[in-house]
Amino acid sequence: MLTQRQKAILEYLQKTEKASQSQILAFIATKFDTISKPTVLRDLDVLLAAGLVEKKGKGRNVIYLSKNKNPFLFHFDAESYFKLSQDQREIKKQFNWEVFDYSRDIFTTSEIKRLESANKKYRDKRAKMDAASLRKEFERLTIELSWKSSHLEGNTYSLFETETLIKDSREAVGHTKDEAIMILNHKHALDYILESREQFRILKETQVRAVHSLLVKDLGIPDDFRSILVRITGTNYQPLDNRFQIEDAVKKIVEMINKEKNSAVKALLAVSFISYTQPFVDGNKRTSRLIANALLLANDWCPMSLRSMDEIAYKKAILLFYEQNSLDYLKQLFIEQFEFAVENYFG
Repeated sequence: MLTQRQKAILEYLQKTEKASQSQILAFIATKFDTISKPTVLRDLDVLLAAGLVEKKGKGRNVIYLSKNKNPFLFHFDAESYFKLSQDQREIKKQFNWEVFDYSRDIFTTSEIKRLESANKKYRDKRAKMDAASLRKEFERLTIELSWKSSHLEGNTYSLFETETLIKDSREAVGHTKDEAIMILNHKHALDYILESREQFRILKETQVRAVHSLLVKDLGIPDDFRSILVRITGTNYQPLDNRFQIEDAVKKIVEMINKEKNSAVKALLAVSFISYTQPFVDGNKRTSRLIANALLLANDWCPMSLRSMDEIAYKKAILLFYEQNSLDYLKQLFIEQFEFAVENYFG
C-alpha cells in the first residue's frame, strides 16, 4: 500500500515521463507540508522496490521515470483526484482513438494467476452441482445482478422487492413502472445470454445491439446507435457524436475483444469500452455489464453479480477511464468482484 505522498510522486512521473530529484522535491512542496529531502528519497526507494519507478544516471544527473508506459495502467489516487471539481480536473475531453492501441498486458502475471486460480475454484464447485441446483443458483445470480445493475442506474427497488418482482411478477408499492421494467429487462437480457451463451465466444456487433435492445425495451429509449450528442453527469468528457464514428468504434471494440485470449480481459474491455464509447442514447453501462458477463459465461468463467460493488467507487473508476484512460482502479474493482462471485455463488 502506497502513502498519499508516494502516490502523488508516481502520478507526477506518469504525467512528466521523467524528472530529477530537485523537480520531484519542488512538486512535493506544492502538494504537502514541508517534507525533507531524505523523506522524499525514501519514498522514491519504495517506488523503486515496488517496480513502479526506475532510476537512470548518476550523481546530479539522476532522473526517475515511471516504469509503466501503458496509460491503461497509470495509477491515480481516486480520493485526491475527485477532490477537484470536474471543471478543475485536467482531463482528456474528447474520445481518444489511441485507446485501442493500449489494450495489452492489462493484467499482471500475478493478477492473471489470481483470477485463473479463482476461476478454477468456480469450475470445481460448479462441477459438483446437479442440474436443479445449478438452475437455482443462476436464478439467484440473475435476481442479484438485475437488482445491482439497476441500482447502479438509480433504481430504488430493494433486493427483496426485486426478488418478488422477478419470481412472482408482483411490482412493489411506491416505485415507478419504469423501475420494474428496468429490472425485468435485465432478467430477459440475462435469459437471452444464458440460452445462447456459446454464441458469445465470438462477440458480434449484433449481439451488443440485441442485449441493449432487451435492456431498454418499453423505456422510451431509442433502440439504435445514436446520432446526437450526449452529456455525462459529473464529467466534462464528451463522447463521439457522429453516428459513423460510433459504428466504427463499436467495430473496433468487438475486434479488440475477439483478439484477446483471456476471458477476464475480454470482460474488462467490454465494461470499460462500451461505457466509454456510449454508442446508445441510454443504457450503455447496463449493456457493458451484461456483455461482460456474457463473455465470461461463454468461456466457462464465473459470472459476476456485482452485488457488493460500492456504487461511488464504480462511478469514480468509470470516470477515471473516461477522463484519463486509466483502467487501474476499475481493474482492481473487477478483480474484487470476480473473487466475490466465486466465493458467494455455485456452492
